[in-house]
Amino acid sequence: MTARVTSPFGSWPSPISAADVARGQLRLGFPTVQGDDVWWQETRPEEGGRTTVMRLRGGQLAEVLPAPWNARTRVHEYGGRSYLPIPAGGDYAIVFADYEDQRLHRLDPGESKPRPLTPEAAVPAGLRYADFVLSPDGTEVWCVCEGHTPDGVRRAIVAVPLDGAAADDPAAVRELVSGAGFYASPTPSPGGGHLAWVQWSHPRMPWDGTELRAAAIEDGRLIAPRTVKGGLTESALAPMWRDDHSLYVISDWSGWWNVYQVGLFGDSPQALYPAEEEFTGPLWQLGGMPYALLGDGRLAVLHGHGDQRLAVCDPETLELIDIDTPFSDWRVALSADGSTIVGIAGGPTVPTSVVRVDVATGRVESLRHELRELPEPAFLPIPREAQLEGPFGRPVHAYIYPPANPSYQALEGEKPPYVIFVHGGPTGRASSMLSLERAYFTSRGIGVVEVNYGGSTGYGRAYRERLRRQWGVVDVEDAVAAAEALVKSGTADPDRLAIRGGSAGGWTTLAAVTKTTVFKAATSYYGISDLRSFLTETHDFESKYLFGLIGPMPGFERAYEERSPLNRADHTACPVLLLQGLDDPIVLPAQSEKFAAALAEKNVPYAYLAFEGESHGFRRAKTTITCLESELAFYGQTLGFEPRDIDPIELSVGTPPTTRSAGAPPATGHHVGAPPTAGHSVGAPPTTGHGVGTPPGAARNEPGPMPPPV
Repeated sequence: MTARVTSPFGSWPSPISAADVARGQLRLGFPTVQGDDVWWQETRPEEGGRTTVMRLRGGQLAEVLPAPWNARTRVHEYGGRSYLPIPAGGDYAIVFADYEDQRLHRLDPGESKPRPLTPEAAVPAGLRYADFVLSPDGTEVWCVCEGHTPDGVRRAIVAVPLDGAAADDPAAVRELVSGAGFYASPTPSPGGGHLAWVQWSHPRMPWDGTELRAAAIEDGRLIAPRTVKGGLTESALAPMWRDDHSLYVISDWSGWWNVYQVGLFGDSPQALYPAEEEFTGPLWQLGGMPYALLGDGRLAVLHGHGDQRLAVCDPETLELIDIDTPFSDWRVALSADGSTIVGIAGGPTVPTSVVRVDVATGRVESLRHELRELPEPAFLPIPREAQLEGPFGRPVHAYIYPPANPSYQALEGEKPPYVIFVHGGPTGRASSMLSLERAYFTSRGIGVVEVNYGGSTGYGRAYRERLRRQWGVVDVEDAVAAAEALVKSGTADPDRLAIRGGSAGGWTTLAAVTKTTVFKAATSYYGISDLRSFLTETHDFESKYLFGLIGPMPGFERAYEERSPLNRADHTACPVLLLQGLDDPIVLPAQSEKFAAALAEKNVPYAYLAFEGESHGFRRAKTTITCLESELAFYGQTLGFEPRDIDPIELSVGTPPTTRSAGAPPATGHHVGAPPTAGHSVGAPPTTGHGVGTPPGAARNEPGPMPPPV
C-alpha cells in the first residue's frame, strides 16, 4: 500500500474535476415500460441541457427524438414527464411537449420530423401541456393544459386529438375538467367508464391539501364529478385504478403518505400498509408515479424514512416485502408491465440509473447510468445518517460526508472545513444518492453535511409542517444546529464552516449569514433575498407558497420585512458568492442583484456571477464548470486553504454590480478574472481575459444541476 501524502485539508489533488461533474450531470427521468420496450427522458448538459427521449428495444438503445427537438414541458415551470409512447401500426409513436414552443408534437416510426398536435399560442409558449395519458378509445391524449395570457394563468384537463386536427383548429381541443387552480394525474379507469384526477387551488400547495376527484365518462364527456378522498388539510396524490369501481391513492390523512384503497360508491378507505413511512414525495413535477400495478394485482411501491426503498405490496394479504437491490434511494417515477418494474435509482457509490427489475426472477439490471465513468470508490464519501439535536431538543435529520481521498491525509491535529448543503424546496429533501458534485469537495478534503431541516419531506407531515410560518427561522436553526454538532463532536474546524444552497436553499443560506456568525463563507445559487418582491414577481404555481411559509398577505408585512436577508445585509457575517441565471422565471435575477448591491453598500466582500441562457437550475456544462471552480476558489480564500490548479476568484468590496442593459449579462463588481471597475478587491490578484460563463484560468473542456424546487 502506498503511503498517504500529508497535505492540508482543501488542498488535496482530486481526479474529480469540475468538467467531470458537468459531464456527469446527465439526467435520467420518467421511464416507461411496455413489454420488452423501455423509454425514458434524458437531459444532456453537453447539448445545452436538451432533453431527448431514449428507447431500449431488444437490447438496442436508440435516441427516438433527434436534435434540435427538446422534450421539456414548462407546466408549473418545473415540468415533469414530457413524452408518452402511443401504439402506432404495430409499433409506437411518441407524443411530446417541445421546449421552444410548448406545443404537443407527434413523431411516428420511420418519420424524421414530428408534426404538431396543438395550436400555436397567442403568447409565445403560452399553451403548455403535461401529465399525458391515452384516452380510452385511443384517439386522443388527455392531459393538463396551462394557458398563459396577459390576464393571468388558467389550467384545465383537456383532450387533444392524435390526428393533428387541433394544430390549426384550437376548437378541436376539448376541455374535460376546469374550475380549479391546478390539476394533476388524469387517469381513466380500465374500462373507460370513469376518469380520476387530482386538483387543488391557491393558497394551498399539493402537499398541503388536494382532492382526488372522479367522474363518469359519457360520450367522451365527464358527468357527476365528486370528491373521493382528500381535503383542505389532506394531501391525496397519484390515483391508480384497481378495477372499474375502486382506486388506489396515496394520502397523508394519518400524518404519513400511505397507500389507500378507496371505492367510488362510499366505501371507507382502507390503508394497505399503515406505517410511519412515506410512500411518495412532494408533487413538484407532473407525471411521476410512486407505485405501479403488476400483472398479478400486486403493487410495486416506494417507501421509507428519508430515502425510498423499492418493495412489493400485496393488497390481498396486506404484506409488504422489500426487493433486494444495490440501490438505497428511488425517485418517484415507477412504471410496470407484467412482472417488470422500471424506475430511477441510485446509492452512495452506485450511479443513478434507469433500473429494470423482474419480480418473478429477482433479476436487477441497470439500463443506463447518469455517470459514464465512476471514480475509484475510495474517492466517494460514504454517508453517515445522523439524527442531530436541534433547538428545544427537536430532531434534525442529516447525512454527514467526511473528506475522502485514498492518497492524502491531513496535517496532524488539523480539523477539516465543512460545507453545509441546504436543499431546495423548501418542501424537498436531500438524498444519499451518489453526487459527483459532493465528491468534488470531499475528495479535496472538504467535508459536506446535507441537512434535511424541519420542513423537509420524507419524515411525515408533522416534520414537514415545522416550517409553517417559520421559514427563515426553523430551517436556519436546523442548519446552524448541524454545524454546531460537527464542532461539538470535534469533527469540523469551527473557523472553517461554510453554507451553500440553491433556490430555497439559497434563501436559507442568505438568512443564516445575516442572522448568525457561525459561517465564514456562503454560496447562494439563485437564492431569494427579498420576500415582498418574490411574492409579486414569481410564477403562478408558487405565488401563494409564502402564505404558508411566512403568512398570508396582507397581514404579515412585518414578518416579510424582518426575515428578508436583503433588509439585514448590514448584518452579513461573512463573504458571499452569488450565482444566478438571467432567464430564471422563478427567482428573478433582481433577487441576487439587489443583495449584491446591498453587500457593496455595506462593504461586505462578495462575488456575483450571472449566466445568460440559464434558468432556474443550471443545465449547461460550461456553467457548471464555472460555478464549481469559482466556489472552490471562494472557499479556499475564505476558509484558509489553497486549492490545487484553481485560479483565485476576486471578491469585490464597495463595488456595486453594474446596471445591465436588456439582454446583456450584468457586471458583478467584476467578471470572473476581470479587474473591478471601482472599489477594491479582497484576496489574490485577478487573472484576465475570462468573462462570466467561462471557467477562470486556462480554457477547459466543456446540467449543471437540474432545477431544484424553490
